[in-house]
Amino acid sequence: MFLTEIEVKNVKALVYCRVSTTKENQQTSLIRQEEELSRLAESFGFEVYEVIAEEASGYEPGREGVLTLIEAAGHEETKAVFVQDETRIGRGNARIAVLHELNKCGVELYTMQDQGPMQFSEGDHMVLQILSVVEEYQRTIHNKKIQRGMKKAVKEGYEPIRNFHNQGGGRSQKEMPLQEIIDLRHRGLTFAEVAATLRGFGYDVSKATVHRRYVQYMKEKNESN
Repeated sequence: MFLTEIEVKNVKALVYCRVSTTKENQQTSLIRQEEELSRLAESFGFEVYEVIAEEASGYEPGREGVLTLIEAAGHEETKAVFVQDETRIGRGNARIAVLHELNKCGVELYTMQDQGPMQFSEGDHMVLQILSVVEEYQRTIHNKKIQRGMKKAVKEGYEPIRNFHNQGGGRSQKEMPLQEIIDLRHRGLTFAEVAATLRGFGYDVSKATVHRRYVQYMKEKNESN
């Protein structure tokens, strides 16, 4: 779904530029890409807050620049990514892999080639939809397997009641299982899935509580480094 003119106003975007070699004429191409894409973004009312440029093969999905792009695209403030054309994102299977990651981030992809939102082929649309469906089912199955394992542990003698403790003489509350939250997040579960898994283990926690505790942990970790 395209952003309306009102929605686009003052919204932030990324510019991604790529060339495959370090030759001098390719360096000129990087500069040209940045200038043209920045103008295109501004013409649509976007504010370009970061430009990512790299020299790498389009067949490599794990290149440094594209990893930075995917990470930045995941930020809530990022609403669009501007590229010269779809081959700058990647080639072959790497292109589909990167497009899938950007699609999950919910950002709109604009290209100079289309002079606006990228026009996906019918084949690309189908592949991306299939990938999304398969990934969602994999995540659900993984989550269900974890919940089943936890329920089995309870059945075989694990006593979650031991994690209750009195705080300040008030009512008993379940101790927040921080390490479990960290481990499940590292396994790729969303905050909603982490909360659902912990509830399967007997913890009465919400997605908001899990998110708040994890953010607090990351903040404390960064401050200690």
